[in-house]
Amino acid sequence: MYKNSKHAIFFPLLLAVGVAAGLLFGQYLGRNSTTSQFMGMLRTMPQMNNKLTQILTLIDREYVDPISTDSLAEKVIPTLVRELDPHSVYIPQKDMATLNESLEGEFDGIGVMFNMATDTVIVLNVIRQGPSDKAGLKSGDRIIRVNDSLIAGQKLNMNDVVTLLRGPRGSKVRLDIARRGITELIPHEVTRDAIPIRSIESSFEIAEGIGYVKLGQFARTSFTELEQSLDDFRKKDIHRLIFDLRNNTGGFLDQAILIANEFLHKDQLIVYTEDRHHRQVREYADGKGKAQDMEVVVLIDEGSASSSEILAGALQDNDRGTIIGRRSFGKGLVQQQIPFSDGSALRLTTARYYTPTGRSIQKPYTIGDEKSYDEDLLKRYKNNEFFSADSIHFADSLKRTTPKGKVVYGGGGIMPDIFVPADTTDVTKYFLQVSGRNILYRYTLEYSDRHRDELERISTVEDLKAFFDRDPELFDKFVRYAAREGVRPVRRDIARSRALMEAQIRAYIARNTPLEDNGFYASIHPVDRVITTAIEELNKTRKND
Repeated sequence: MYKNSKHAIFFPLLLAVGVAAGLLFGQYLGRNSTTSQFMGMLRTMPQMNNKLTQILTLIDREYVDPISTDSLAEKVIPTLVRELDPHSVYIPQKDMATLNESLEGEFDGIGVMFNMATDTVIVLNVIRQGPSDKAGLKSGDRIIRVNDSLIAGQKLNMNDVVTLLRGPRGSKVRLDIARRGITELIPHEVTRDAIPIRSIESSFEIAEGIGYVKLGQFARTSFTELEQSLDDFRKKDIHRLIFDLRNNTGGFLDQAILIANEFLHKDQLIVYTEDRHHRQVREYADGKGKAQDMEVVVLIDEGSASSSEILAGALQDNDRGTIIGRRSFGKGLVQQQIPFSDGSALRLTTARYYTPTGRSIQKPYTIGDEKSYDEDLLKRYKNNEFFSADSIHFADSLKRTTPKGKVVYGGGGIMPDIFVPADTTDVTKYFLQVSGRNILYRYTLEYSDRHRDELERISTVEDLKAFFDRDPELFDKFVRYAAREGVRPVRRDIARSRALMEAQIRAYIARNTPLEDNGFYASIHPVDRVITTAIEELNKTRKND
């Protein structure tokens, strides 16, 4: 990334103040009696760099009422920045902590995963050795009160509850807990502490000899987490990998470069950036990566952006692995974050990303036309691009060729080597009813409550499969439950959607075990056509070898 000059950094702020000043001064500068006074004042001012600085000084010295130029800037800057590219953004101080939290890899809190599907906070999992675990909370507990605030049945949203539960490390919070089998509320005092956030949501052996890694975003700890996953796979003699970057919107560029370096050979180009002055910064693999011989498949979709596209593009352009899924989002602009003393920041676009073959990742945009840019994915859907690769067209001028002769295209996003359309064949009216009204998910919560002791003893995917095998009527019980909740069985719809619904039921229940997301993805992948295609591809290449 490039650092801007001081002038470039502060220009947008001065321009914002200038816009506000123009609105405030318009009525006065139109009067003959005052215009001459201001013109004279401008001539007597110290040397100024530009009109914007002069206007700012005029506001401070001469405006009829006291006014905070800082408050003007807070109102005008977001509007100003929206007139630039789609990814330059001003971040107020109040939003900075939330935006940075997940990327930094930790937050201060009590250490539980919870859900509010029934207007009550239900603890799904307790982080091992975390604050709540040490205080005695268990999976399945209901949080009724936080300090003196009743939260059960109050129709609070998730953000309200998060605000109540989080706080600075070392501070204490009192929780009144309802637990299955105990009539009275159980008080707990929890001392908040630093809670790690794992950017790798899931990592396990998904099929024989094939590892699966789901990376949620490129956080500060992503490379370190991936190294641990790869080490675990090697110990189990797993040398094939499915790397799932679907719906990964990006994050830290250096993490994408470090991860790409694990798979690429020495001196292979990973990515380069180019600024307005055509200055380039190129990143090359150093040859020390520990997964250079690992077979890899990368999964992407329209939600994969920025660092995800850099990683996928680096592997694709170097003929390293196979990209499977749908065309990625197309965010190829580099933002430089410029912090200000009040805790706010400006993320200003300073360069563009390019893949090793010279493809621009950024999709086209019109400056100031935020609406069209935001509606791009909807346009893709209407153009049938989610369902047919033939609906996606690239200009010949954007064609590039990899070292082994594979044709790839620029012009926005990464087009996968193997296109897998979005699958809606199992979506019926019955399915939409039970999922849209949250009936399916509520069933899994109640089922998990009744089998909490058994679920807590599950430690492997094999244990999980054995647990489900012991209850062959799991799905039939759900259909009866849905009927009691007002959704009449439609046999034809149920037959068509059964595999999808059964997989979701198992996945949501599995998330209530110590396996957490590993259990979820182990249960859901049989109905995920992108993952099953990836497994088939890796098995095919193994047979060809």
